[in-house]
Amino acid sequence: MKMKKFRNIALVILILTAIFLITLCCIYNYQMGPVSNSDEKITVEVSQGATSKEIAKTLKEKGLIRSETFFLLYLKIYDVNNLKATTYELSPNMGVANIVEQLQKGNDYNPDTVTITFKEGINMRKVAKQIAANTNHTEQEVLTLVNDDSYLDSLISKYWFLSEDIKDKDIYYKLEGYLFPDTYQFENKEVRIETIFEKMLNQMDKILTKYKTQVESSRYSVHEILTYASIVELEGASLEDRENIVGVFENRLQNNMSLGSDVTTYYGAKVDMSERDLTKAELQENNGYNTRANVGMEGKLPIGPIALPSEQSIQAVLNAKKNDYFYFVADKYKKVYFTKTYQEHQKMIQEIKDRGDWITWE
Repeated sequence: MKMKKFRNIALVILILTAIFLITLCCIYNYQMGPVSNSDEKITVEVSQGATSKEIAKTLKEKGLIRSETFFLLYLKIYDVNNLKATTYELSPNMGVANIVEQLQKGNDYNPDTVTITFKEGINMRKVAKQIAANTNHTEQEVLTLVNDDSYLDSLISKYWFLSEDIKDKDIYYKLEGYLFPDTYQFENKEVRIETIFEKMLNQMDKILTKYKTQVESSRYSVHEILTYASIVELEGASLEDRENIVGVFENRLQNNMSLGSDVTTYYGAKVDMSERDLTKAELQENNGYNTRANVGMEGKLPIGPIALPSEQSIQAVLNAKKNDYFYFVADKYKKVYFTKTYQEHQKMIQEIKDRGDWITWE
């Protein structure tokens, strides 16, 4: 009887111990976990000579950890004593382990760093605006450099994908389409425009080099491929649509038709599509870009790119889908409709308008 009683007591103690340990583990994991799901960047400065307690207090005050005690316990358990003094950008969704890892690594944080995002499909005028908005340069300085012959010659000698094609006198902005759209960081607002262009050209070099075999075996030059890619960047949203759009353009070119692309006409008029509708005169203006002009553009690509193309658009040009379509139109939701005849094309346009899905500009 006594033995049975002893076993029962031992079992209760065992169960209580297990509950205690499980509870302790749950508390520990909770305290070590992320404070929230927020990825907001919070600046934290760890000064030279700061103690672990001081760092823990700062992190708690910033809302990056739940408990100073458990943070210090983590440092004790893992024998961490090499937290580096610098300025960090940390988030509430990191958790103690990730935060400590960052504090051990340190960084080269620079409060003067400038981050510039160049979106896919923007043109050189918008590139200039972005640079002017984030650096100490003006839009005009950017546009002047981009058309400087001696500067262009230096780039042509450096990058395999640049050629004399970019120096055609009728091209508006000589590096249009060659600067790869991405997010870039620079040391400060005094960054040279040449440095910005170099980073963007280096990235384009990496992208095009991936497809160099296809590029070199294509019947089009690099200049023509990027011209093509810049058009489909603005005409379609998905890779499949873009591949089919290139197929449509191929059919039109091979039948000595003009591309009939609105985006090229807007570019030729130096008007952004979201700005307004074009006038009749602008629609009919003969220039090296307007593929809706009455004469002169049959069977031709525009004289040069009209925007910054994405990698996907470059892929679409290199992997165009053969089809028997000659027309396409997109609604305001960017859904693209392909048709074979002009009559079908006009009917589709009317259907889109009747549904209220036609794109209109103020």
